[in-house]
Order: sequence, then C-alpha cells, then structure tokens
Amino acid sequence: MLLKFDNPKLLADSISLINELVLEVKAKINKEGFEIIAIDPANAAMVILKIPKSAFSQFDVEKEEELGLNLEDLKQVLRRASSSSALIIEKKDNILHLKIQDAVKRNFTLSLIHIDAEEKNIPDLSFNSQIEINSNTFSDVINDAAIVADSCSFITNEASFTIEARGTLNSARTEFSSDEVKIATNQESKSKYSLDYLMKFMKASKMSEKTTLRFSTNYPARLDFKNPNGLMELSFILAPRFEEE
Repeated sequence: MLLKFDNPKLLADSISLINELVLEVKAKINKEGFEIIAIDPANAAMVILKIPKSAFSQFDVEKEEELGLNLEDLKQVLRRASSSSALIIEKKDNILHLKIQDAVKRNFTLSLIHIDAEEKNIPDLSFNSQIEINSNTFSDVINDAAIVADSCSFITNEASFTIEARGTLNSARTEFSSDEVKIATNQESKSKYSLDYLMKFMKASKMSEKTTLRFSTNYPARLDFKNPNGLMELSFILAPRFEEE
C-alpha cells in the first residue's frame, strides 16, 4: 500500500480535529479511498472522515487495508508538513512509513496498533430539517452561545433558523431568515445539543466555506464539511440533549 497526498495540511487539520474526540482509530483504505469512522468514549458523537481515491496523486492499494492509528503520534508527524509539502504514506508489515517531501525529505515511522473494537457503521438517519449556512458565521454563533450556557437549541421552520442558548441567568439568541441561510424543512424542528461538542466540530469551518446541518426534533444532528476541491469530507453526528422535566 502506497498513498501520495499533495495537501497534507488538510489531512493534518482533520486528524487534529478527530483527536479531540478520540485517541485511537482504525482507518480503512480500499479501492474507494481512505476512511475513518469513530465514536467518542461517551458515545455522544461520531466522526466520519472520507478522502476519495481521486484526492491522491498516487494511490496504490491492492487489497483493503486497516490501520490502527495512535492519533496523537500521527498528528505530531503531520504537523511537520507545510502547505507546499507532499506526503507519502506506505505500509510495510506492521509499520507505517511517512515521508514528507519539500525542500528537505524527512522520513518517519509509526508502529501500527491493534484496536480490538467492532467495526463502526454510519447510522441510517432521516432528518426533517436541513440548513446550509456560512461556516464562519455558524462558528461565531456557536461561540456566542457558549458564553451563556453549555447547550443550545436549534429551531427551524420554513421561514427561519434560530440558535438559542439559556443559562441560569443569561441567554443568547440568533435568528436567520430564509434569505440569509438555505432552509429545507417539512415541519418545525427543535432540538438541544452540547456546545462543548459543537465548538469542537466548528473548528472544521476553516476547511469548508459552507456547513450543512441536518436535524429533527429531539433527534441526532449531523454536520457536514466538504472541501470545495473535493479532497475530503468531514462529518459529525451528535446525540441530542433532552429537556429536563
């Protein structure tokens, strides 16, 4: 197995984000491309990274491979690559060889680890509401909400999308009209989610100009960040918080 990726900075940013949720993952490489699916230890969030075969300048994969990765170690190596570097990833036996090519050629080896866990499958979810919003704007609003509370509610109807956070004493509310964000919904939806997780997810805003948010009332939410050049897609699924009686 040998892969060459000409935008390692993008991969480094993605791995760094995933590492905020999990420490170890099982990456899968097959004829379709590179994929990571992982669930955080609290079973509250799932992260999905997909890099299609077409994103690699070289993609030599004879059979499906699984790589047990320590993300902290991988993250430290990927941080050594610049935006002008090329990254070559090669598996030999139980060792991952990483070569960073720029003005100076640097070589790293990482031991692959055994991860004894069931294969993660993406849940089949059906959503009532979909919002497409500018990523930086959405990130700002999530950070505003975190000032006053530890969770926020997403509320939508055909005419508006609202993010509302209420703490013990303070509150924050931002409303967007259908002229400001794209709204697709077949009924009014309202659900509450952890801001701690959402703030981590929104760090992906630098990878994608637009965020697609899908949710339903008291139902998991899914956030999708797609690189405009089709180099990768990073998605998160987050369990809802339920209102206390």
